[in-house]
Amino acid sequence: MTAPDTRSLEHRMGDWARARLPFAVAELVMFVLKQGWACLFGGLLLAAIITSKLVWQPGWPLHRYDALFLFAIATQALFLWTKLETWEEARVILLFHLTGTAMEWFKVDAGSWAYPEAGVFELMGVPLFSGFMYAAVGSYMARVIRVFDMAFAPYPRFALTVLMALAIYVNFFAHHFLPDIRLALFVATVALYARTRIWFRIHDRHWWMPLPLAAALSALALWVAENIGTATGTWIYSGQAPGQMVSFAKLGSWYLLLYVAFVTVTLVSRSALSSRPLDFGATAEDLARS
Repeated sequence: MTAPDTRSLEHRMGDWARARLPFAVAELVMFVLKQGWACLFGGLLLAAIITSKLVWQPGWPLHRYDALFLFAIATQALFLWTKLETWEEARVILLFHLTGTAMEWFKVDAGSWAYPEAGVFELMGVPLFSGFMYAAVGSYMARVIRVFDMAFAPYPRFALTVLMALAIYVNFFAHHFLPDIRLALFVATVALYARTRIWFRIHDRHWWMPLPLAAALSALALWVAENIGTATGTWIYSGQAPGQMVSFAKLGSWYLLLYVAFVTVTLVSRSALSSRPLDFGATAEDLARS
């Protein structure tokens, strides 16, 4: 099957929005729509979590966790067959799936969170669908770069970004035994990526956003998704009472983990990285027209 061409659809939708809305509003609408398209895998998985919680019955022969696992496998296969994801992107997703599953094994064993329901497809007390939640983050990272034709510039020395990602990942484990250095890691991420802009395209215009700001906004979206996960009882954090929101501290955890996800993407593909600043043309003129 050939890859779906969404560029012409984007142009038609963009032209329709710009003809009816103020320029800045139309650009925001297209930004949100493209973001939704980029996180399609995660959105479908989240919808499956909500729907299964609403309809699942205890007496059914298939456990809810197992149904989520089979749904995730089928969705991933469909994405590859329809070329919604490329095989290069699939390698990124697999890497993040494995690193996320390793963290799940450790964190569940350490009592950080738990999966209260039964299931057949599990390993070391962790349901196998949980790895696909990390894969959904990897899928978003890989797809959003392609969907928005992103470029990252000026990008820091690659070796430093890998060391930073390793330090973040190791700290997720080590802070159970050693002092937690996440505050230092917050400062280090900002210092390392302070000059890095994410350039992204909407229709035929390029915009940019500071990379740390993009990570913070993405972390907020993931925190909302986590609240949906705990509200449906799919997983429960240690000490979390029924109906209680996920701690805001998890925002920081996701902020840091997103750098691990991003660097994982760059391990497979670095075509979007530039060591030099880029300038696709000032968008201030466009904003002024609105």
